Amino acid sequence: MFKKYNSKPKTVEAARFTDADKQRIFNSLTGQYAPGFEQGEPIIKVTTIHGEVAIVRLGDWIVKESKLGFYYPVKHDIFMKSYHEHHRKLVQFKDY
Repeated sequence: MFKKYNSKPKTVEAARFTDADKQRIFNSLTGQYAPGFEQGEPIIKVTTIHGEVAIVRLGDWIVKESKLGFYYPVKHDIFMKSYHEHHRKLVQFKDY
């Protein structure tokens, strides 16, 4: 569910908060978060590494801040401009 995405100059882990994946995302988050509703739409309130509460809305991306369980939201259009999916490089082996 959380895939790796590259950003210059770092790689981050992120998942898009969609209606279809909301339950899996609720269950996979660690740290300070709270699922809820705002105007009938599901949201997640996360605590950032700076101690601020940020709201993740449907369509936003949730990016892991660090291994300490902090997250922050990124709007879809900004995420698409800033990141591209990380792909592992395949190593070619020679037949001997």
